[in-house]
Amino acid sequence: MATNDSVNILSSAYLAVEYIDSFLPDNPLQQPFKNAWNYMLDNYTKFQIATWGSLIVHELSYFLLCVPGFVFQFIPYMQKYKIQQDKPETWEKQWKCFKTLIFNHFFIQLPLICGTYYFTEFFNIPYEWEEMPRWYVVVAQCFGCAVIEDAWHYFLHRLLHHKRIYKYIHKVHHEFVSPFGMQAEYAHPLETLILGAGFFIGIVVFCNHVILLWAWVICRLMETIDVHSGYDVPLNPLHLVPFYAGARFHDFHHMNFIGNYASTFTWWDRIFGTDSQFIAYQEKEKKQKLITKKKA
Repeated sequence: MATNDSVNILSSAYLAVEYIDSFLPDNPLQQPFKNAWNYMLDNYTKFQIATWGSLIVHELSYFLLCVPGFVFQFIPYMQKYKIQQDKPETWEKQWKCFKTLIFNHFFIQLPLICGTYYFTEFFNIPYEWEEMPRWYVVVAQCFGCAVIEDAWHYFLHRLLHHKRIYKYIHKVHHEFVSPFGMQAEYAHPLETLILGAGFFIGIVVFCNHVILLWAWVICRLMETIDVHSGYDVPLNPLHLVPFYAGARFHDFHHMNFIGNYASTFTWWDRIFGTDSQFIAYQEKEKKQKLITKKKA
């Protein structure tokens, strides 16, 4: 009975969004995007699209999304939004991070990306424009992927903090007590494989078109670079996402090393009480601000 009710609710929600979408003006970018997509299909093989397309999407998205945080360090006005203001970025750390990223991207992640074509063939995932789902379906699927990845990340990330294995794998990622955006994928190769596996679970569950692979890559990178940015910028549109953890939540994890293990949402840490130190820290900060205001 409960299952039928859930299906009815989802069907109603889908019809409601579809009805609203019918009143929205045509997207002026849709036709150019359709032309570009069909040109890609006509001129490249599926293997080339799946492999090199995925690599290009990942590399461009990663480094373009890192640009704002990188630029912030040169803007005095933005320093009031830096979470750990006593720990500025250094060129030495950023260069070390960049070199490790390049190694991980091309020697760890690229071999995995080379399997994308075989993955899409095995699961009969289409590439054709006519099979592409509507934008709101892709958005819903990306949210579903985020929920699944977040659960995987919480439990495996927490395991990597176990005292018997922490120093062998996850310690690499914690070299930077005050994180910055580019450091999001700075990790031991084993960690890249272990935590990165969670990315693919949602794809297996939801993927009905290759576009979801790329959309989910962009969404996941946007989230992980944001929470590692080191800046809690107001009017961040990601804060509109329900239960979104954000930069301040994950920054505390790097500063404290214990707690706040989830990647995107706050519910797992709340359920298991692993956000207790973060909550206590927030309360302490609020009291200090009140004392400072009273003195002023």
